[in-house]
Amino acid sequence: MFPHAEPVEVWGWVRRTMTDGYQSTLNDLAARISDGVHLAIPADRRGVAMAATRALIRRGVKNLRLTAVPTSGLQADLLIGAGAVSEIETSAVSLGEYGPAPRFTHAVTRGQITIREATCPVIHAGLQASEKGIPFMPLRGIIGSDIQKHRADWRVVDNPMADGGDPILLLPAIAPDVALFHVSLADRDGNVWAGRDRDLITMAHASRETLVTAEKIQDANLFDDPVRSAGALSSLYVTAVAQAERGAWPLGQPGLYGDDGPHLRAYAEAAQTVDGFAGYLDEHVFAAAA
Repeated sequence: MFPHAEPVEVWGWVRRTMTDGYQSTLNDLAARISDGVHLAIPADRRGVAMAATRALIRRGVKNLRLTAVPTSGLQADLLIGAGAVSEIETSAVSLGEYGPAPRFTHAVTRGQITIREATCPVIHAGLQASEKGIPFMPLRGIIGSDIQKHRADWRVVDNPMADGGDPILLLPAIAPDVALFHVSLADRDGNVWAGRDRDLITMAHASRETLVTAEKIQDANLFDDPVRSAGALSSLYVTAVAQAERGAWPLGQPGLYGDDGPHLRAYAEAAQTVDGFAGYLDEHVFAAAA
């Protein structure tokens, strides 16, 4: 049922070791994310592991380096407000129709976190480089932009496949320590169903470990299901899975439930101030787990 106790080699690089099976409790799952981890998180409405995020805040994790794939909202705002983040690479952090992300804005304007500004194609390209096991990915379209000018880790070179005069940008691979996301369904063998949210699969392929919360964990193997198999992520890329019903709340989970609009509006208002944010954490993060 479970992979070998030794690391599993897949397409030329060594994946993680799994010896105790996949199923985990929510708190044990969160405990795998230690201080200073490079953590990849998905965009809102694409499987955001909010229950696990609250567990991380309760643990008091610090100095996370976030990569938003390719944007974030409530999840990043909560982690930043709770003092869990030292750096974020993203193309945007916003609560969307509910307004700006207040704790992100507060931290940025006061220089409390490092921002590695990117674009959506840049983040996808960097993850795809890691997914393919290569050190960089070429990209066009942003040479000469203000974003490129502020990223010393990006290199402009002459296209080696041309005769000259064809500059192209090289982006370093983005290789997170951990990918964290939420899915509607997983199975007892550690496979998870991402459906059409291919960003989640790219995150898992690019990351050293993948931690997943799931609405439901079924006995039947997802790859035996001809309808779901095409959207399934193999357990080879999954470190642990914890069941968490409504684990994306107050964000929505595609196909199951939508955003809790009144809650998100209330958060956007409360988080405008330090005291309001602290009150939100007391009520919805700390007291909720008591």
